[in-house]
Amino acid sequence: QVQLVESGGGTVQAGGSLRLSCAASGRTLSSYDMGWFRRAPGKEREFVAAISGGGGTTFYADSVKERFTISRDNAKNTVYLQMNSLKPEDTAVYFCAARRTGMSLIIRTGYSYWGQGTQVTVSS
Repeated sequence: QVQLVESGGGTVQAGGSLRLSCAASGRTLSSYDMGWFRRAPGKEREFVAAISGGGGTTFYADSVKERFTISRDNAKNTVYLQMNSLKPEDTAVYFCAARRTGMSLIIRTGYSYWGQGTQVTVSS
């Protein structure tokens, strides 16, 4: 079992930045690819970004490319999502998720463990 807890959400003006953190416990994080997803009001959950177990490979949704950066510190069992140039359409609950390594990051499914989410609100 892997337990995930997100933090770092809040309210920010358009053009601002936030950094989300996802603290993991229960297993060695390097054995898991990690992803960030979000669910906006009235919409389905969507993929945001993913990072491989060792941190050497990343993959982003087109809507956040060049603005968001996913990273991880396996020594701290923590994954981050640095969000810059935020837009009102980035408003959502953000979730981190984990799955065993072995799949291409392009595959956006197969995540077995999920956090409870953290709210990000971007005002115009």
